[in-house]
Amino acid sequence: MRAVLFDVDGTLISSGGAGAASWRLAFDDLYGIPVDITRYTDEGMTEPEVASRSFESALGRKPSKEELAQLMSRRMSHLPQTVAESKAFRVLPGVRETLARLHAAGYSLGVTTGGVEQAAHIKLSRAGLEHYFSFGGFGSDSSDRIELTRLAISRASALLDDPLDPRDVLVVGDTRHDVEAAHGAHAVAVGVATGRYDVDALRAAGADYVLHSLEEPLPVTEATAAR
Repeated sequence: MRAVLFDVDGTLISSGGAGAASWRLAFDDLYGIPVDITRYTDEGMTEPEVASRSFESALGRKPSKEELAQLMSRRMSHLPQTVAESKAFRVLPGVRETLARLHAAGYSLGVTTGGVEQAAHIKLSRAGLEHYFSFGGFGSDSSDRIELTRLAISRASALLDDPLDPRDVLVVGDTRHDVEAAHGAHAVAVGVATGRYDVDALRAAGADYVLHSLEEPLPVTEATAAR
């Protein structure tokens, strides 16, 4: 393995509801409707998809491009505060140790997340993890999780000035969408059962490796040997 990509929410951190709170405030500001986005989302959806689906469910119609942009912007204006004030925000077990170990060993570390880039930076900054990551693929790049994972791998290649074989990349996430994105990008999928998907569900989704948490070692050696 030469690079490892991590999903953010449910894999590295739990925001303690900060993301949902920022969406609720944005909808309340613009439409007087404090929408609970958890009613309209599926784990692993990109944030533009979340905004569009929540808008349609709450207002009974699809948003215009201008309305979607305004909603996304208003949500981002609230996110720094909701993240900072979240009492339940936490870094998930084993994350700090795993990142420190991979960093010291010389692996290139990136993120691949359905969240927009600015949201990922806000959450990783509160967690004290942002300095580990120098590239990524984000929901602001594409609504297609496979495509944004490919973009992350491409950015890693550009950073290293050397094309990466996707089979030399681990993609670590907590949902079936992360597994599907990894395989769609021809990378190695590692499922971590720290979100709503348990070990059996991640295995059923086709993950190449499944961990209970990042307290268990990542299969960097085993994955390379299995090629």
